[in-house]
Amino acid sequence: MSRLSVSGCPLPPDVGIPAHAALRPLNLPWVDIGIKTLLNRGVLAGWRWLDRMGRITPGTRAAAGFGSFGESSSIGFPAATLMNPRSIHIGSGVLVGRQVTLSVGYGADYPGLPERGLVIGDRCVIGDRSGLVAHELIELGDDVWFGQDVFVCDASHGYQDPDMPIGEQFGGHQPVRIGSGSWVGHGAIILPGTTIGRNAVVAAGSVVRGEVADHCVVGGAPAKLLRRLEPGVGWVGRRGDVRPVRRGHFGDDENEPASA
Repeated sequence: MSRLSVSGCPLPPDVGIPAHAALRPLNLPWVDIGIKTLLNRGVLAGWRWLDRMGRITPGTRAAAGFGSFGESSSIGFPAATLMNPRSIHIGSGVLVGRQVTLSVGYGADYPGLPERGLVIGDRCVIGDRSGLVAHELIELGDDVWFGQDVFVCDASHGYQDPDMPIGEQFGGHQPVRIGSGSWVGHGAIILPGTTIGRNAVVAAGSVVRGEVADHCVVGGAPAKLLRRLEPGVGWVGRRGDVRPVRRGHFGDDENEPASA
């Protein structure tokens, strides 16, 4: 009996290849590349469609479930967790990235939810994979920008009962407020009870607790003051070095230093 190739055609008897090799698929790289290219295009086109259709914007059913959802605001698709959105208020022109968690309370329909547990002002930007987990109050002013992977929470866990699992020792609620115009860098953690002033900078990877004044730059774990604005002097560092005040966009060579 003659052997058959993978295409079903008989192999000539003098072809000296092992029987198991005849069962291998034909090696046609141009076919594989063509199929992969078509599949890749299809997947990317489908994902772009899902990205557009999955966004939460004013007028969508999901947006109607929020306490308020401002004009021209958007939550990227997919979101990570959106819990108790009726206690979440989002201003206008807000951009929330993908895989972001916005939540209030300890669970869905948690009793005693605050009416305004998570408040995000106008024109804020929340980077991908960030998490804002409120129990009493997290409040962002206008024009607050987050990098990616920022975490903010207004509650923590206790540890003083040696016989109770730490996860069951709920701590008190301490509101968090971040002033208008501030920037929180990639991977920063804002702990319960923190108040950050206006136009402040939190460096990437910082862990912040306590009070940060207006026009300050903080960084580190725990975060420490790195630089502050002194009127009439400039931006003063910890070692006394001074950076001038500039007006306009950073890096614009046409902008001359301005007096503070």
